[in-house]
Amino acid sequence: MKAKRQNLMTLEEFKEKNYGKIGTKERDELEAGYENFKIGALIHDARIEKGMTQEQLAEKVGTTKSYISKIENDIKEARISTLQKIIELGFGGHLELSIKL
Repeated sequence: MKAKRQNLMTLEEFKEKNYGKIGTKERDELEAGYENFKIGALIHDARIEKGMTQEQLAEKVGTTKSYISKIENDIKEARISTLQKIIELGFGGHLELSIKL
């Protein structure tokens, strides 16, 4: 039996309804906030995968456990130079950026 789609909407429909279309101030703020959240989540996941504590990562990067925690929990935005240190010095990786137009 096919279920009815009562009051269900896609994520895109929800964002448009509550934050407007892409390009509006509210929507742009939402999308920017998501990107910062995503960066913190990626750092957290990489740190866990490497078996490191926030304190160990902070020591390798030359910062504090508190600062790493703030980035991971989307309390503080990290500069690109800081992200590069975290990835290269902390994880032994390489930061790649791209621009989509």
